[in-house]
Amino acid sequence: MSSENSAYRRAGVDIDAQDEAIARIRAHVASTRSAAVLGDVGCFGGLFRPELVGVRDPVLVASTDGVGTKLKLAIRMGDYTTIGEDLVNHCINDILVQGALPLFFLDYISLAKLDPAMVESLISGMAAACRAGGCALLGGELAEMPGLYRSGDFDLAGFIVGLVDRGAVLPKASLQAGDVVYGLASSGLHTNGYSLAIRVLLEDGGLSLEEPLQGMTVPLGRALLAVHKSYLTPLRPLLVQPCLKGLAHITGGGLVDNLPRILPPACGVRIQAGSWPIPPLFGHIVRRGGIAVGEAFRVFNLGIGMAVVVDAARTDAFETAIREAGETAYRIGEIVAGDRRVQLEGAEAALFEEERS
Repeated sequence: MSSENSAYRRAGVDIDAQDEAIARIRAHVASTRSAAVLGDVGCFGGLFRPELVGVRDPVLVASTDGVGTKLKLAIRMGDYTTIGEDLVNHCINDILVQGALPLFFLDYISLAKLDPAMVESLISGMAAACRAGGCALLGGELAEMPGLYRSGDFDLAGFIVGLVDRGAVLPKASLQAGDVVYGLASSGLHTNGYSLAIRVLLEDGGLSLEEPLQGMTVPLGRALLAVHKSYLTPLRPLLVQPCLKGLAHITGGGLVDNLPRILPPACGVRIQAGSWPIPPLFGHIVRRGGIAVGEAFRVFNLGIGMAVVVDAARTDAFETAIREAGETAYRIGEIVAGDRRVQLEGAEAALFEEERS
């Protein structure tokens, strides 16, 4: 029976489109394969045989996440080339903070109507990020669900599994008051705060996605779609170094809510907000939206995508290693005695410096 006469297609689900999408993504998925991958695209489950040489006490670390309402921006711009990378990189960072290296990744794409070209754009981005992270894109799911999503809408989720030796799990038990906190720059909003950014800049502000804002070198749309940065490459050599004591991925909740997640009960953090450059995009959102400074530091990363806790006696070694990795690290604070809270100093001045100059 031809697909034109298919009752399922008349109900909104096109099996032929799914077959086309799978054919389009097969090469992208294959590009991430390693000897550890035993199955192929189309199996009911992914087969992965990890290499455990050199790992005395292996621990699997798993995480799942999405890209939130950044999807709305991608849909509005009709650009799906970066969202897949966002998803993988976010998940890689989430397990990296526990010292784990990625083994494999799975995706879940649910949509109103299956567009094979759009799906290929998503998967090609995922594959690129997986290749960069040495991670196999092991499998996934395409779910066409008319009636549940509006036309053109879709959702995206990722699932990652990594491996760490139990003795190398982060944060280290030696993390203590006196340790130094560094920040690694973000590439933009990453995948958090988009509901507020879209409301302030586009829905209320009516700004053009094709024009840059003051102080920005790229159009607003490109700045908002900037890929969520992966910190695996610069931090991987440091995972086995004594200078590194802890990592915090600065996602939803910002520095204020994410740094306490890695602290022991008797410690807090003092952060000097003016110690790193806050990209102009964040200042535009905060000022145009009339957002309170305290809220801004909880909604956005404000230019810091990863916080690194370093042994105070080994800061020189850390700075040398991170510089050799081609990354800039800002010394943004220190661990202090406390009750797992973040003390922000100079926050208002840092956010509104541009406005006052």
